[in-house]
Amino acid sequence: MHPLSEIANLIRSKNAGPFVLTFDIMLSSEADYDRVKASGQMTTENFASLYRCPIETVRFFECRNALAFKFSIPRPITQGDIGDADMHGGQQFAPLMGIMIP
Repeated sequence: MHPLSEIANLIRSKNAGPFVLTFDIMLSSEADYDRVKASGQMTTENFASLYRCPIETVRFFECRNALAFKFSIPRPITQGDIGDADMHGGQQFAPLMGIMIP
């Protein structure tokens, strides 16, 4: 078992407009992509649990041609509103790093 942060080439989060956060997990090889996919960890259920949001709000994309997985969710606080501690959404990826991959 290894944390996703040791397998992925890039794990990031960012705004997809003022109302949506998007998360990218990019791998450097087909073998790593297949390993992560086969782990069963890249699911809307796991992501919703990790980010404490309703499963029906999670959008999930598998992008094999880019060796990437992508999740998008509504921002819990609209970008720039009072209480928004991450204007660009760039600090929201951290919980993904610890997902354990066999």
